[in-house]
Amino acid sequence: MPAEEHPMATPTLRQRRRTAATQEILDAAEHHIAVRGPAALSLRAIARSLGMTVQALYHYFPSRDALVTALVTKAYDDLADAVQAAVETAPEDPALPRLVVAAEGYRRWAIAHPERFQLIYGTPLRDYAAPVDGPTTQATRRMSSIFEREMFDGFTAEQLAAAETPALSPSLRAYLEQLPHYGFGHLPPASTALLLSAWGHLHGLVVLEVFGHTSFLGDHQAEVFRMAMRTLIEDIHRRIPAHVSKPR
Repeated sequence: MPAEEHPMATPTLRQRRRTAATQEILDAAEHHIAVRGPAALSLRAIARSLGMTVQALYHYFPSRDALVTALVTKAYDDLADAVQAAVETAPEDPALPRLVVAAEGYRRWAIAHPERFQLIYGTPLRDYAAPVDGPTTQATRRMSSIFEREMFDGFTAEQLAAAETPALSPSLRAYLEQLPHYGFGHLPPASTALLLSAWGHLHGLVVLEVFGHTSFLGDHQAEVFRMAMRTLIEDIHRRIPAHVSKPR
């Protein structure tokens, strides 16, 4: 065995039991949210459903905020898994952009898990604040990287920098310059502005549907969403020049 390789240590019985109990608590909390909604999250009710005391639950999650953070992180990760799986398992179809496939994976998960979607994107829970640069932030970065990759894959840095957008104010341009990115590394301000605009459009349509505001479309909601996403990506790619002359 090479010197740099080390066998994985087998978890102890105590560690396995703790992992199993932690997952059982998370499952119970997700069920509680699905039945009563995120705002009604109650540690006492969750503990009661598992036949344990609140004090015993605190051995696994020392506070309500710790449990909420775990639930939010898991929801983001499950959503990102669904989006990534949609992209990876979609049949090759040059006529269907991968960003549309990713967006449809996002929509399907949100519709299938409306309460968990509301937990991460609905009204913030009273008195809860996510840890700064904590696990919830890491999870959102993963989601950002997927959409950034699918939106701009195949374009050079020069093309992205030359994207056509309405004139950006100097202060906005400076702010976009320093924003972190997780798909391509640094994105020019023009492309960042396109990404944020597209995200708002995509997410807004999903929120409207999850909250029942597009129910008047009936069975046509999926078709309308796909049409909107096709138009979105066509507009973005139309704004990125096919060729950029490099300065001599």
